[in-house]
Amino acid sequence: MRIVGKIVGAIIGVLLWRNPVGLVLGGVLGHIYDQASERLRPPRFDLDFVGPLFAYAGALAKSDGRVSEPEIVAAEALMGRLNLDAEARRVAMARFTVGKQPEFNNTVPLAELRNWCRGRRDNAFIVLDLLLDLVYAEGLVVQPKLALVQKLCAALGVTEYELTALSAMKGYGPAWHRAQYERTARPRERGPWQEAPPPPPRRPSEVDPYAVLGVANDADDAAVKRAYRKLMSQHHPDKLVDAPDEVRRRSEERAREINAAYERVREQRGQR
Repeated sequence: MRIVGKIVGAIIGVLLWRNPVGLVLGGVLGHIYDQASERLRPPRFDLDFVGPLFAYAGALAKSDGRVSEPEIVAAEALMGRLNLDAEARRVAMARFTVGKQPEFNNTVPLAELRNWCRGRRDNAFIVLDLLLDLVYAEGLVVQPKLALVQKLCAALGVTEYELTALSAMKGYGPAWHRAQYERTARPRERGPWQEAPPPPPRRPSEVDPYAVLGVANDADDAAVKRAYRKLMSQHHPDKLVDAPDEVRRRSEERAREINAAYERVREQRGQR
């Protein structure tokens, strides 16, 4: 918790007004400054982030009853994306193992990840982006796994539309459509589909630009522009100066995908 702004503000308030009101007013202004500074501070990818991230990853992997080989591969790839050193990898593997336990309380890592995000939605998108490859590792999002994804989104303040947009940018379809099919289809219809390998990532031309922007196809021009500006603000790579190279690279890709989707929508609507 930052207190420098409060102290400095209180001192300035006393010097300017020379009464208790100035002390209180300066302290309040300093508190506002501290909060703004905290929100603008770049995210830190330290053990306070790695631990809860992999604990929740373990819970996601185990949610359907077993941890599959594709999910293990996805977890290992996640360690690589974050450029974890030996100590951080040890912590990640230990917390992943804890997250797989049947008695694991997933509200603890949820609270830790929410604290790490500090109310910033761009940080929330980083968390989801890192976990979605594991969520879709088997090509099928079953209902228990979907429930954990929705719980994570609710904790981080991410809407269903925004989850759809992020999934689309990574080449995945809406998670709840697959889960709904898995839940309602008859067993003889589900079997072969469950065994199918994950679909290959779609080419940019195959991705619905409206899904990338998180808006409906019939949204008006103003709503499309607001969605575009909001996404660009949340995913701008300049906010990840100290992030691992892979995370920063992915943020740059997302920014390009958002720009491309917006340009496709403008072209379809005959805008220049």
